[in-house]
Amino acid sequence: MPEARAARDETRRSCEGGSLAPFARRARGFARVLVLFVAATLGSPAHGPIVAAHAAGSPGGTPLPQARLPARANLAAQASPATPAQPVAPTPPRATIPGFHSPPPNSDTSVSGVVRAAPAHMPFYTATKGTTTIYVLGTLHIGDPSDYPPNAPFRRPILAALAASPTLALELSPDDLIESQDDVSRYGVCSYACLPRLLPDPLWRKLAARLQNNPAALEEIKKTRPWLAALLVETYDSLNAGLQTEYGTEAQLQNVYFRTRGKVVGLETLAEQMRAFTNLTLAEQREMLAQDLEQTPAQNVADVKELHRLWRAGDADAIAAWATAKSERLARTEWTARALDNRIVYDRNRRFTARMLLIAAPNRPVFVAIGALHLGGPKGVLALLRTHGFVVEAN
Repeated sequence: MPEARAARDETRRSCEGGSLAPFARRARGFARVLVLFVAATLGSPAHGPIVAAHAAGSPGGTPLPQARLPARANLAAQASPATPAQPVAPTPPRATIPGFHSPPPNSDTSVSGVVRAAPAHMPFYTATKGTTTIYVLGTLHIGDPSDYPPNAPFRRPILAALAASPTLALELSPDDLIESQDDVSRYGVCSYACLPRLLPDPLWRKLAARLQNNPAALEEIKKTRPWLAALLVETYDSLNAGLQTEYGTEAQLQNVYFRTRGKVVGLETLAEQMRAFTNLTLAEQREMLAQDLEQTPAQNVADVKELHRLWRAGDADAIAAWATAKSERLARTEWTARALDNRIVYDRNRRFTARMLLIAAPNRPVFVAIGALHLGGPKGVLALLRTHGFVVEAN
């Protein structure tokens, strides 16, 4: 596509004159889903009003009860297969996320400009080896209503691949999503204000300054470990960009898939995903938070919008190049940043690929939907599939 080629060329031009360190990208799309569960947990009466986020896939944008995991809404489409796949204007959140203003329900614009009649040209690839086929879709866990037009939420090749696939494989299974609240609370939330003790004074002061206009959020984030604090900061900035969890790809994809089939599996377990964070050293957790605080909120919002634009263009390698350049720019300690990337990106890429190969079988295609930042680049899922003898083509 011309737009995709232009995006790739633009990204490459911006990187000229500097080497790209091998550690230099961190794809945390999956973490955005995880942190929304935590946000709802922290917004419950037991923890205080830090936020009351909507879950990805909440039907009709209906607010979810604070006492339960918002991920339960991901199963609503399965329980009601007749529910239309089209997005419905979301109900405003019950509690305010710092700086977050949802778009008007009937707005004819999006964060990227005027609403388009066609669905987003999100990254979509076909990997074949003999009679074995794996369809790979790059997802964005938050999105804009214009990404999924009511009568055609996905391009025809994507819908055809869904119809041909007996299995839809996501990062986590719906069952694991239901169980995630307890694990996130257990491993990421302290019973006391632990965060100031776990951070160097300069980093804590920087975080406190970022949240100075939201004292309630600051009080609650004190009770989180550094990795969870980093995810919360990232989520605030993502939602400030005007994108919404109701329009995450996974939620929209399941709305379509559950109408005709319904077998959905996870490429990793909840325990495996949690270990990506709980096994981080304190230095790695600090690096993670420091990177999120390196830029101003406005700069982070601009990055989210740029990622959304690149995702709509549909070129996984252009997305990977952009993410690499960004990661290199924000890294505070090279060795620690490299270890961090390996733990929460590259190890998971290898695990995703191994699980795909176990699920796929001759004449039984599998449709895989994972974060778009996991696809491209020399250590991405597409490159790993090629090393296993698959021919990978963009659609």
